[in-house]
Amino acid sequence: MPIIHQVIQIPTESGIQIYDITPQIQTFLISTAIQNGQVLVFSRHTTTALAINEHEPRLFEDVKAYLQQLAPEGGLTLGTVRHRYHHNDLHLRPNIPPDEPMNAHSHLMAITLSTSEVIPVVDGKLALGTYQSVLLFELDGPRTRSLFLQAMGE
Repeated sequence: MPIIHQVIQIPTESGIQIYDITPQIQTFLISTAIQNGQVLVFSRHTTTALAINEHEPRLFEDVKAYLQQLAPEGGLTLGTVRHRYHHNDLHLRPNIPPDEPMNAHSHLMAITLSTSEVIPVVDGKLALGTYQSVLLFELDGPRTRSLFLQAMGE
């Protein structure tokens, strides 16, 4: 059974952005000649995430608001107590680069989602449902993000 992989780069914009990466995955799959099996999509970053859901701009706005409510940039309110993010105490963290952002909220958002998706491949195509797309969530952009794609099958 062949196993083929590729790393693709996705340039992203600032803040929380959602990208439909289904076409890039399908292009990769075509290049492999695998007709039946599965493809793994894995994000190589701690402030991005992946999900399978509907590609609909108004839903994207709802998702952004939902994530921002879960992990507001300025910290959490727990009951009546305001909790600041310890990860953002940059001066207390060893060996961080000088351009390190205060991005604890982005890490928390990513933890609530997933870093990978496995999609079945049938007759050389992703076996997604009618309204399903593979979505990349940028939670701390702008950056260039790397996604690891691995197809296996026959």
